Amino acid sequence: MEPRWLLIEGRNEAGQVEYAENRRDRENKMIDRPESDVDLFTTEVMKDPYPVYRMLRDLGPAVWLTKHQVWCITRYEGVKRVLGDYRTFTTSKGVAMDPAVNEATSGPGRANSLTSDPPLHDEIRRVTGAPLTPRALAGIKEQIETTARNLVDDLCKRRTVDGMVDVAQVLPLTIVSEMVGLPEEGKKSMLRWAAATFNAMGPMNELGSEALPQIRELHQFCINDAVPGKLKADGWADRIYQAAARGEIPAQQCPGMMREYIGPSLDTTIFATGHLLRHLGDNPDQWQLLRNNRSLLPGAINEALRMEAPIRLFSRYVRAESTFDEIVIPEGARLLVLYASANRDERKWQDPDRFDITRKNGDHVAFGFGIHTCAGMHLAKLEITSLLNAMLDRIARFEVGEPVISMNNTLRGYDRLPLTIYPAEVAV
Repeated sequence: MEPRWLLIEGRNEAGQVEYAENRRDRENKMIDRPESDVDLFTTEVMKDPYPVYRMLRDLGPAVWLTKHQVWCITRYEGVKRVLGDYRTFTTSKGVAMDPAVNEATSGPGRANSLTSDPPLHDEIRRVTGAPLTPRALAGIKEQIETTARNLVDDLCKRRTVDGMVDVAQVLPLTIVSEMVGLPEEGKKSMLRWAAATFNAMGPMNELGSEALPQIRELHQFCINDAVPGKLKADGWADRIYQAAARGEIPAQQCPGMMREYIGPSLDTTIFATGHLLRHLGDNPDQWQLLRNNRSLLPGAINEALRMEAPIRLFSRYVRAESTFDEIVIPEGARLLVLYASANRDERKWQDPDRFDITRKNGDHVAFGFGIHTCAGMHLAKLEITSLLNAMLDRIARFEVGEPVISMNNTLRGYDRLPLTIYPAEVAV
């Protein structure tokens, strides 16, 4: 028998030397893997992704996407398993599909709490998550509720509005941007940078490529402008540098951590609000249920998040060979976690395409799961709850028109959502 060192064939996906006999064994395991040539990032799929997600779920819990040479996890059980096991399915090598983007957004000096594992993740999360706890948010609850009431008063006067620009964007752009405390030029660019950030997480298609100059602009802003002296004193962003001065985090981490407040703090809440408005407008019986019983409000918010996860996918790097119902995913693979597919998995949810605010839906994965659960989810729920309570106080019903879908590689939401408001005192 020839020595093992003569059987070396090449390197595997992880860049490790691999013997030919081992490679053949591994490839034989993959012969029967489910495959699809679907492109999840076309305009057609972005406009209506749910039939495609169902097709992928029917193929198997893990499916090889030949178009992008990446795995995807399709079903609720598998998605929750991946999200809950950061040791096997790590974010420390990035959560994008493009290797260059992953390198630029992970590692020392570049990572944030999403693109890091413990112990660095815990150090970052203690700082960036501090103002986002329910206890900390109690200090700004009254301000958010007052802003929401003033907003709804204005809506009742105008009657015909854009549900995105005139409603969903208002609280995040007025409250969150002020709390973060960026310089004025940064505030004006937050939405644009956030959209670019999420586009860059997908493939380098037209959307991804066009995002790169804006990502570089954001990077330079975080290094040169989002710094002490230019940030609002004691704002959320300024507290990152305060923590570095106390030795709680390395100073080189501050620019990467700054991105947490610029990207995820806006678009996800805005899109979640838009989805809730759309579904309540399309289902007036559910709006009336809510008017008659406000204890259903948390369920209504969760149901909109389940139906339309604002972040439809992120990726993970596989540290160790893993099996999903006998489907083998090799070490070194990159896989997509399909949050939006998991939230409509027929194996988990009865009649998953129906909007039902009475459904037991608190275990959806729109905010993630495990250590990387969205740090801003309590803020998002506070903003949406305040808005809906103000609407329930003043609005008898509202109608929605056809939305304009936002074209984004990893987000699902609307650019426009026509609303017609019928205040309670004049409703017909």
